[in-house]
Amino acid sequence: MIKSFLMLGQSNMAGRGFLHEVEPIYDEKIKMLRNGQWQMMTEPINYDRPVAGVSLAASFAEAFAKANQDEQIGLIPCAEGGSSLDDWHPQGTLFQHALSEAQFALESSQICGLLWHQGESDSQNSLHETYYEKLSLIIETLRKELKLQHVPLMIGELGDFLGKTGFGKYSSEFQEINKQLRRFAHEQQNCYFVSAKGLTSNPDGIHLNAVSQRKFGFRYYAAFSKKCHILEPLKDEDQSLKINNNYSKTEQMYIHSMDLALGKITYAEFEANMAVVMQS
Repeated sequence: MIKSFLMLGQSNMAGRGFLHEVEPIYDEKIKMLRNGQWQMMTEPINYDRPVAGVSLAASFAEAFAKANQDEQIGLIPCAEGGSSLDDWHPQGTLFQHALSEAQFALESSQICGLLWHQGESDSQNSLHETYYEKLSLIIETLRKELKLQHVPLMIGELGDFLGKTGFGKYSSEFQEINKQLRRFAHEQQNCYFVSAKGLTSNPDGIHLNAVSQRKFGFRYYAAFSKKCHILEPLKDEDQSLKINNNYSKTEQMYIHSMDLALGKITYAEFEANMAVVMQS
């Protein structure tokens, strides 16, 4: 059975890393839930906006796949850019959508973890004062509805590049939100904090860039696999940028189909490439 993970939060969970800045990840063991089907993962995974790009989930999934050679992993994208905790209230649309997607995924997979990254939209107007209570309600309700009380929740820190330039300058109270995120992770059971120390942003000052997203996903997996808080950058996290290009036939066929659809190759080139794959 597929081991699945629910992606929750706002744009840095959905992913805004520029696709051209990192090598793509293709692995037939890594799936994403789209249109009610488990499809081979390709980025953007969480297509909440046309500007969606590289997220932390891809490198998280790749790390899982490398450590669990006989397992398939599924990603359930439910993050929504710009969303606040109020938008995630259990009676609201975002929560109900995530609940519905998760319940559907449970028919063909086992949810093994929750990936959460949110807080930029609450880093202003003293919203940090009620952040802990609101987050508690969201997570407690989600766990209860899905019977996931013992499933680990990985919760990421907001980047320290916030509050300075671009869109990020409006998230001036991010340090207060980070205090609440740390408190939540340390006080709640089966919850692990993931540091964003040393990670950098796109020029917009609010979204993690593609390289940082790869490293962040690697840290999220370390928190999941070791069942511990990740409070510092990992010594070996640069390996998240090294992609295995020894593709299987299925993966090669998928890549050539993508290149054709994106106009990178002609149909004649596609046919020639596919002939080589079939003969290999």
